[in-house]
Amino acid sequence: MRDVYAVDDKLLIVATDRISAFDVILPSAIPSKGAVLTALSLFWFTFLEDTVSNHLVTADVKQYPPLLSDYAGQLEGRSMLVSRADVFPIECVARGYLAGSGWKEYRETGEVCGIRLPVGLRESDRLPEPIFTPATKAESGHDINISESEMANRIGDEATRELRELTLAMYSRAVDYAGARGIIIADTKFEFGVRNGKVILVDEALTPDSSRFWPEASYQPGGPQQSFDKQYVRDYLETLDWDKQPPGPTLPEAVVTRTSEKYLEAYRLLTGHSIADWGSRIAP
Repeated sequence: MRDVYAVDDKLLIVATDRISAFDVILPSAIPSKGAVLTALSLFWFTFLEDTVSNHLVTADVKQYPPLLSDYAGQLEGRSMLVSRADVFPIECVARGYLAGSGWKEYRETGEVCGIRLPVGLRESDRLPEPIFTPATKAESGHDINISESEMANRIGDEATRELRELTLAMYSRAVDYAGARGIIIADTKFEFGVRNGKVILVDEALTPDSSRFWPEASYQPGGPQQSFDKQYVRDYLETLDWDKQPPGPTLPEAVVTRTSEKYLEAYRLLTGHSIADWGSRIAP
């Protein structure tokens, strides 16, 4: 969960420790979650910057405008000052494995976002090749999967082709990098915008909130996987007699602690560092 503030001609994105599940904000916070989301996005922005530019201006609170100086302690480690952009109203999703809404759609139709897949795939199976499966950005409720042709109807053929190529290229690079460090990126979503006539990456990038991260060592297709993301929280909530409507239930301390550990472990495996010392490596 992030808060966004207008700061002069830029935006301030603050990643909180709040967590949502099934589109409901839960009353329990996950320690260090906001720091992990910020630090991982910064890491991937740098990693991918030769593929696509991004909206980052700085994450160093010392370089923030003076009007934010009184809040430096609250912002440090969990915020980014970014450029504004005209954002495409599309979630650009790359899938390399069959999970989540893709698995649900495949069971019903044999397709995902209009893409026909081989018969007989199991939940969490690796796909023959990564696929691009866009979704609409819903103001409330779940995002809705759409076909690439429907995306083109909304934003045009040229923009659709460019976003598809960027999404799959970034996903492929990230998959290779993470795989060498024991993490499967089952799927991820990106958002893009236009600034000064150029497409740039906006929002977050390849975090446990925007991706499915699975430990490669325990990967076993045919059902749900262990994960480094908030699927652990969803799995716990599924055991409750809860109608998935607000207010959300309070999480047990053990679930909160284990979820925080998962976020921190994902950061450590991907970057080789502890979140405790990431501030000294903030991207300029």
